Amino acid sequence: MKAAWYDRQGLAAEVLQVGERPEPVAGDGEVRVRITFSGVNPGDTKKREGWLGSAMPYPEVIPHSDGAGVVDQVGAGVDQALVGRRVAVHGAQSYRPSGTAAEAVVVPQALVTPLPDGVSDGVAALLGIPGITAHRAVFGDGPVAGEVVLVHGVRGGVSGIAAQLAAWGGATVIGTVRRTSDLGADGLPQLEHVVALDDDPAAAVRQIAPDGVDRVVEVALDANADLDAAVIANDGVIATYFARGDRVSLPFPPLLFANVTVRFLGSDDFPAAAKRAAMDDLVAAVAEGALRLQVGEVLPLDRIAQAHDDVDAGRVGRVVLAIGS
Repeated sequence: MKAAWYDRQGLAAEVLQVGERPEPVAGDGEVRVRITFSGVNPGDTKKREGWLGSAMPYPEVIPHSDGAGVVDQVGAGVDQALVGRRVAVHGAQSYRPSGTAAEAVVVPQALVTPLPDGVSDGVAALLGIPGITAHRAVFGDGPVAGEVVLVHGVRGGVSGIAAQLAAWGGATVIGTVRRTSDLGADGLPQLEHVVALDDDPAAAVRQIAPDGVDRVVEVALDANADLDAAVIANDGVIATYFARGDRVSLPFPPLLFANVTVRFLGSDDFPAAAKRAAMDDLVAAVAEGALRLQVGEVLPLDRIAQAHDDVDAGRVGRVVLAIGS
């Protein structure tokens, strides 16, 4: 089969290779999926470059955790009715050497989610890492119906999904963007309340939510900690999946007296049941029209290095590889 791989870490153009690899065979409890689209995430590029000193986990890695395609083979213990079903794949390269940047991938049955007719393969390939992270950020501490959820950086992949999921869950959602000029920019989910961080955001948030916000979905904890402390309600939760440094300074007294919980989110290590529930909800939300995602750049497998570079450069819009028909 045709696949992309790397056997050392480094720059995309220097380490990514494309060629032929042996076709995998489904073992006990596994399914083989013929990949149509492979999603490219920042987590994939960070693994390739050795972010924060991470080492090669296997002698050779076929990258990408997310994708979509059609089941064409199942192993012992798996219902044969899955053969021929379109599915979303998540976590393919999480603690595994072979991901979705290939014509076929074998994964445990729990890592595939059947797709209804209303969910396209291209959109399904966008759900895994960002969608599961967003779902955990919003719902990891229970339902949000009737609560106020502040979602930072709503033009981003994870935050854009989180904002829509929180609204789907019945919350009042306040989104933030970096600059006032971003308020009318492309890539914003349709929200009633969006505030700019360069224009007294604490006052703007308090005007919408005088009693404070119950949950914060945080994309830059080190940058936004003071703002979060200024607007969080008592017993509120800050759920964070990124900070720019390896140490974060927090405003201790206001967080202490507000009894705030800070939830750190590392998507590879979420409980399996949480990932399963997240994928089921994500597919349902897309099918209902409550979660709208748009495929951005579509590239062939041969241009995987460009896809990685575009993700690293922060290209607006999600990048996917078109693998098969």
